[in-house]
Amino acid sequence: MGELFRSEEMSLCQLYLQTEAAYACVSELGELGLVQFKDLNPEVNAFQRKFVAEVRRCDEMERQLRFFEGEIKKEEIKYELSYPNPEAPFPRDMVDLEATFDKLENELKEIHSNAETIHKNYNELTELKYVLRKTADFFEEGHVREDAPKRLADQAPASGIQSSSERTPLLKGRPAQTQAIETVSTMGFVAGVVLRERMAAFERLLWFACRGNVYIKTAEIEELIDDLGTGEPVQKSVFVVFFQGEHLKTKVMKICEGFRATLYPCPESLAERKEMGVGVMQRLEDMKTVLNQSKEMRVRVLTSISQNLESWFVKAQKIKAIYHTMNMFRTDNKTYIAECFCPTKDLDLVQVALRRGGEKSGSTVPSIVNTIPATSYPTYFRTNRFTLAFQAIVDAYGIASYREVNPTPYTIITFPFLFAIMFGDSGHGLIMFAFGLWMVVYERKLSKGRSDNEIWTTIFGGRYVVFLMGLFSIYTGFIYNDCFSKSLNIFGSSWRANAYDESTIEHNKVLQLDPGDPNAWIGRPYPFGMDPVWTLTKNKITFLNSFKMKLSVILGVLQMTFGVILGVFNHRHFRRPLNIISEFLPMIIFLMAIFGYLCAVIVVKWVKYNVATGHCAPSLLIGLINMFLFKDPVVGKDPCNTYFWYPGQHSFQLFLVATAGICVPWLLLSKPLYLLWRHKRETQAMIHQPMVNESDEQVANGKPTTSSDAGGHGHGEKFEFGEIFIHQVIHTIEYCLGCISNTASYLRLWALSLAHGQLSEVLWNMVLKIGLGMNGWAGAPLVFVVFVPWAVLTIAVLLIMEGLSAFLHALRLHWVEFQNKFYEGTGEPFEPFLFQNIAENTAIQ
Repeated sequence: MGELFRSEEMSLCQLYLQTEAAYACVSELGELGLVQFKDLNPEVNAFQRKFVAEVRRCDEMERQLRFFEGEIKKEEIKYELSYPNPEAPFPRDMVDLEATFDKLENELKEIHSNAETIHKNYNELTELKYVLRKTADFFEEGHVREDAPKRLADQAPASGIQSSSERTPLLKGRPAQTQAIETVSTMGFVAGVVLRERMAAFERLLWFACRGNVYIKTAEIEELIDDLGTGEPVQKSVFVVFFQGEHLKTKVMKICEGFRATLYPCPESLAERKEMGVGVMQRLEDMKTVLNQSKEMRVRVLTSISQNLESWFVKAQKIKAIYHTMNMFRTDNKTYIAECFCPTKDLDLVQVALRRGGEKSGSTVPSIVNTIPATSYPTYFRTNRFTLAFQAIVDAYGIASYREVNPTPYTIITFPFLFAIMFGDSGHGLIMFAFGLWMVVYERKLSKGRSDNEIWTTIFGGRYVVFLMGLFSIYTGFIYNDCFSKSLNIFGSSWRANAYDESTIEHNKVLQLDPGDPNAWIGRPYPFGMDPVWTLTKNKITFLNSFKMKLSVILGVLQMTFGVILGVFNHRHFRRPLNIISEFLPMIIFLMAIFGYLCAVIVVKWVKYNVATGHCAPSLLIGLINMFLFKDPVVGKDPCNTYFWYPGQHSFQLFLVATAGICVPWLLLSKPLYLLWRHKRETQAMIHQPMVNESDEQVANGKPTTSSDAGGHGHGEKFEFGEIFIHQVIHTIEYCLGCISNTASYLRLWALSLAHGQLSEVLWNMVLKIGLGMNGWAGAPLVFVVFVPWAVLTIAVLLIMEGLSAFLHALRLHWVEFQNKFYEGTGEPFEPFLFQNIAENTAIQ
């Protein structure tokens, strides 16, 4: 845990890599994951860099792999996810990968193209089969629609298209078969298929465009036919249109084309139709066989691809990452120059990785590593599965500045503890603890299953936080003696009702127990936590509110004081003794003089006053108000001194207020005035410095030497007193007012604890108590019925909603009330070049 106290000490390294070894060396560093490369070509855009062609080739490979992945998902091919992490291929292996991908892509496209053509022909033959089948009655029955010639002859359009059930002889007094033959010989027709949803509009347009001089027969196709454009099955209908003359034929053909209808030849003779039908059925069977074989071949190819797809994805990403990193290098003759940050203690591992990369590439010239100074360094903390989530909570507020104190080691304990104070219920805490324990125990199994659910991913990532929050909630639940809004009488209550006889107890709903009566109180407190008798009292909320409010203030002041003290470690580490004198001392004295004294008074009141003297205890509120009003209260005739705690209290409180008042100008003025004095002293020294230190050449030329940071204040910056003073004014106001507002903010510990307890009690009394209070045979099943909504509401409202609320409030207390006392959070994160992240991020979902 000590390595989390401060960030790792970092070094800026300059690498000299031979051109033939650069790729292998970067690959080894990517496997190591301990270096963060700097871009040495910021002025060059991404399209003008040295390895842009190789990056584009990697993009093309990724496109092909995504194409393979999409085709595999279309076929719903299942395969086991192995999350491989192969080594990055060498540049010569990249050519083989490209050739493999091109071959597979062309093969799949060819299979797809052939299958699409065969499928299209299959659909056309299917439609032709139904055209022949549905139009058979026009010819096999020996007649066509007898009323069609009549309509064509009358040229009188009706109000609508005539029903196909209406039949009239074409030529009266002649046989029906003769009429049909003459009709066929004098009329033309077209047959085809159109989408069923377009049929109504198709018929209407034909009727009005041809002025009723056509006759239409339609029939629905029962089988769904695949639409090759969308891949979805659609419903279609067969139609036959009878007409006379070439002019009407042209109109009918154009309308069919406009509605995207497919026209098919339909022979007039029975023998030709039968012969065509037999041929269509034979060709359908052949094409069905070919389609199945084509699909099987496609599945075989995709199955073989799926076995290597994950590995190929990782390889392509690694190659791309290597070339992207090499684009940040500077070229000098046959050498690549790179700069990177790495932890100082891991420099030996970096050199070993470079040596290994040189050996793999066959280079005879070793890579060179030089350490150079830098103006700023990234922040890096070594975390594990347990500390990672807590470090993420701190980083969400701001990345720690380089080598400043890290709040994470303390947040690991204080965060779940403050959460538990607001959530304190041992029953609810047990459920949360069990859920967190389940995630911790099965973390390996659960981490293997990739999930797109962001909520679950977040919860699982914070499994140790949930585990500790549940554990601490069980503890605070025992302190409050609160389990699903009920108290547990484990050790036996210290209160008795022996002072009253049975009749008094039976005839009075409310009885008062005097702690001074030995028959009511046995003289010792409950061994652990709250006495269970409080759950039956009328003044339960009053008592608990008083306890929790005072506890919240004490814990808040303790945490804020600890935050101020942590600032000393930053001042000492960065060698800023001025900040210790001008900031830490007035800050800690101001905090202790007011709020530290308040906490001490609270504890003294708890300890000093007992059952016998409790009625004489002074009021905290009145005492604090009188302290700031410099008011010396007048003691009345009451034998109890309810205004004073100890002799000399008034004088001591005046001293504390005066001390706190002195700390304000101390914090405000000491640092700016000292910096101003130091700046003037340095300026005077620099005026006389050239007379002593300038070179002979400068004296001869009459050019005195000046320092670029003569007007600075220790960092080579131009000294601006106004800016420094304004910054200190803001800091002083923020701290002094923040101490008051932050202390009040900790009262949320009491407020949320009260809300949680009251909601839990409401659910018990309004839901579960109904089933438990039912007498008779219906009581038992009713308990099971009522338990379901009670359990659902408990989990949904008290565990999820209230738990989330307490989590956010605990987050606020750490980010604002605690961390603003010492934490700058203005650093840059250390983002190493790491292949493992690539392997995890590119895993197929």
